Amino acid sequence: MSQLQQFCHSRLSWGLLLLSAIGLELAALFFQYGMELAPCVMCIYIRVAVLSIMLAGLIGILQPKVWLLRLVGMAGWGVAAIWGLKLAYELNNMQVNPSPFATCSFYPEFPNFMPLDTWLPSVFSPTGMCSDIPWTWLSVSMAQWMMVGFAVYGVIWLLMLLPALKLKK
Repeated sequence: MSQLQQFCHSRLSWGLLLLSAIGLELAALFFQYGMELAPCVMCIYIRVAVLSIMLAGLIGILQPKVWLLRLVGMAGWGVAAIWGLKLAYELNNMQVNPSPFATCSFYPEFPNFMPLDTWLPSVFSPTGMCSDIPWTWLSVSMAQWMMVGFAVYGVIWLLMLLPALKLKK
């Protein structure tokens, strides 16, 4: 078994995925409460994509030797990375090319069976505008940094896909 395959079948790989997503969620909460930056609807949706990556890491860390759990974890990770990249791209587009006709909603549209904004409004309730750019670092906005982050998640997912789904010999 290759070293990459062994790494993909270990708790360490899934734990790193889980910890990176937890770090991003904690950073989002720091921006919201520590720096008092109001999250917009798209920011909240991006949080949900990061939460999905966290959930994928949690599924994978439970039993990384079980092929079915690795498959579910990898599927969740891949979907969340692509969805998060799409959301961050759309938010960046709203910020770079603001239009009075293309604005985001003031209320999140979560499914009825999972109203995150009702269950945990301190984390999932938007209070900002999508067209605002409240923070930059190195002249790069938060939406652009999230595009980079989700692209990195996607590239790592691609590198780990085949080794993670390979059965042990």
